[in-house]
Amino acid sequence: MNIGVVGVGRMGANMARRLKDRNFHVTAVYDTNRKVATDLAGELGCAACQDLAEVTAQSDVTFTVVTDDKAMRNIFSGTGDNLLVNARGKLFINCATISPQVHVDVEKLAEKAGAQSLEACMASSITQAREGKLYLMCGGAEAAFRKAEPVLRELAATVRFIGKAGEAAKVKALVNMVMNINTAGLAEGLALGDALGLDLKTLREVFAQTGAASRVLETDGEDMQNRDHSCFFSAAHASKDSGIALELARQRGLDLPLAGATKQQYERMIAEGLGELDKSGIAELTFKGRHKHSGDRL
Repeated sequence: MNIGVVGVGRMGANMARRLKDRNFHVTAVYDTNRKVATDLAGELGCAACQDLAEVTAQSDVTFTVVTDDKAMRNIFSGTGDNLLVNARGKLFINCATISPQVHVDVEKLAEKAGAQSLEACMASSITQAREGKLYLMCGGAEAAFRKAEPVLRELAATVRFIGKAGEAAKVKALVNMVMNINTAGLAEGLALGDALGLDLKTLREVFAQTGAASRVLETDGEDMQNRDHSCFFSAAHASKDSGIALELARQRGLDLPLAGATKQQYERMIAEGLGELDKSGIAELTFKGRHKHSGDRL
């Protein structure tokens, strides 16, 4: 099985490394950042393709890990060069967090080209990608899922088939929406504790043993306290993903005030130049005295 990877940032690159470790034949990588692609290709001993169609030609299965809806549409339907050129018989496994409708549209385009498409939404981060411990939620035709499953099992600790195209993307949007709300709530709790003069290590321990416990507390609590915001999941991505969930809510006539307020906080981070910090960096907006904007102490 020859495998290509389109989008080799932090997640895509580590997925490619994992597959190489598991003795899959990674034949081609592609990224709009040419240097990132050539560096990884040199490491893995594969081609750094200049054209998307070249990735398809060299691969039986292509993973895509791109940034947003626009990027996803471009790689599958861009004028001239795209992944569906001469794609008959190929399988595309799409891992980005994007709008559900885009996954539905890509599946239709792939079917028209004689190919298969599967969404494999990731609820994990960089370390899990490298170690093959992703949590994958899959949507699409069951035949495509069964074809992809052997390789997905090498990347993930858990692989769940959710349903038809778009369904896994809906679940992933809600996962990230709730995670983002939890992150913002934790930042406010720790900020208030700090302002009250409480010992934050003790406070985090109490949170962990009570109703304030959360997965975010485990992953981000200490980082918020120590101002260590090395990026595993950026504030910019958090804003995008909360926006996907809010649009789904708008379509169903639901008002989600907590999700809306959280998105506004992440948008504020972006506006103040903090968008590439990890999502834990939202604490910079809540701890007293940490971040200044226009001379105002927050």
